[in-house]
Amino acid sequence: MLVDHHCHLDFPDFAPDLDGVVVRAKAAGVRTMVTISTRIRKFDRVLAVAERFDDVWCSVGTHPHNAHEELDIPTAEIVRLAQHPKVVAIGEAGLDYHYQHSTPGAQAEGFRNHIAAARETGLPLEIHSREADADMLAILKDEHSKGAFSAVLHCYTGGHDLALGAADLGIYVSFSGVISFKKTEALAELARALPLDRLLVETDAPYLAPVPYRGKTNEPAYVVHTAAALARIRGISEAEIAKATTDNFFRLYTKARRPAGVESAST
Repeated sequence: MLVDHHCHLDFPDFAPDLDGVVVRAKAAGVRTMVTISTRIRKFDRVLAVAERFDDVWCSVGTHPHNAHEELDIPTAEIVRLAQHPKVVAIGEAGLDYHYQHSTPGAQAEGFRNHIAAARETGLPLEIHSREADADMLAILKDEHSKGAFSAVLHCYTGGHDLALGAADLGIYVSFSGVISFKKTEALAELARALPLDRLLVETDAPYLAPVPYRGKTNEPAYVVHTAAALARIRGISEAEIAKATTDNFFRLYTKARRPAGVESAST
């Protein structure tokens, strides 16, 4: 089996055929999915999707694009919402200097609030980082000095220093369909350099569909192609990458339960 730990099933792209999306994922062997929150004030929409399907879980948090809109929501509220049985992660939160819809200061404040929630709940933090490697690593090191927390750098496209520095802190690194694109040798080199027990795969659906679906609407079933690309890059079998990334998921997302009938990650 495989896990898509980061998709956005509440987005309008999936509304016409959400049942079909989940059915196709399971048919492809993607037995577990996590649909990710981008705005706490719209968390009910994310939670409704998770409650609708047995093996779909969710997170609660505010995307850095929207950080300035939700700084008034205290860490205690994130922690409260995270008590729901279907919530297995905090975020996504982090830094995005490409668009800067929120100021760097607002993003950093919101990010630290989410780290505090992850630390208090023990749930992993889904980290969004784009064109902010130095500041991201500085915050991660500073916050880890205050107390450990678990996390994953999702849809990783940054440099080696951030990824390897985060891995040294025990943080996982996740690859999306970008790993299957041409002209991504630097990312491939990083995927080979990172410890296998720190890797995850995702879609970030509806975005970044892997080859051979590049340019189309992405969906959880397609994480199979991302995993296959990662296996080729590392020179191991698809079964090995599926087992490793699934084991890694359940080790990190301790609140998520394995699907019914699945006793081990190799099943």
